[in-house]
Amino acid sequence: MVRLSATDGFSGFIAAHAIVAVRRAHPDVSLEVVAATRRAAQQRVGVDLEVVVGRPHVHRAEAIHLADYALGLYASRDFLERHGTPASTAELAGAPLVYFIESMLQVDALDVARRAAPDMVDAVSSTNVYVHVDATRAGAGFGLLPAFLADRHDDLVRLFADEIDEHLPYWLVCRPEALRQPTVLVFIEALRARIAAVEHELLGRRRSRD
Repeated sequence: MVRLSATDGFSGFIAAHAIVAVRRAHPDVSLEVVAATRRAAQQRVGVDLEVVVGRPHVHRAEAIHLADYALGLYASRDFLERHGTPASTAELAGAPLVYFIESMLQVDALDVARRAAPDMVDAVSSTNVYVHVDATRAGAGFGLLPAFLADRHDDLVRLFADEIDEHLPYWLVCRPEALRQPTVLVFIEALRARIAAVEHELLGRRRSRD
C-alpha cells in the first residue's frame, strides 16, 4: 500500500490514473489518498508521499519537481449571457469570484495567484477545487480554476488567457527511505508517465480536436 497526501485536483487527475496503471501490472498494490491543499509537512508521519503546490522547504526529505499547471479565469456560458462578457480585466472589479477561502489558504503560490484577479469579491469560497469548478459551472461567478479541470467542460469559457495565466508547480516530497521501497518507486514512475501524457492539459494547451 502507498499512502499519498496531495491536492484534490492532483489526486483525481493524476494519482487516480497512475494507480490504475500500476495495478494492471501489480494488482496487489493499493493507494490511500489523503486529499489536502497545504504546505509540506516538516515530519511525514503516516504518509509515504506528499504532493504540494509551490516549492517546499523541508528537512530530512527529498523534494522533486513533478510538473507545472496553469490557472486561468473561467465563467459559464450561461453566466456570461446573463451578465455580459467583460471587455477587459479592469471590468472585473467588484465581480464575483470563485476560489479558495482566503483566510484558510496555507499555500503561498495559490495566494499569489489570486492577485491575478484583484478587486473581485468572494462569491463562493472552498478548500476543494472541485467545488470551485462546479460552482463556476452553476453560474456563481468567475472561477480561478486549473485549466486541466476547467477545459474539460464545454460550458466553461476561459477569459483573458493572455493576461491571466498563472503557472504553478507541483512538487513531490518524500522521506529518503521511501525511495528505497519498490512499491513507492513504481508508483512514482506511474505518476511521471501520467504527467507526461497530459502535459498539454496541465498547461491549458488543448489538442487540435478541441
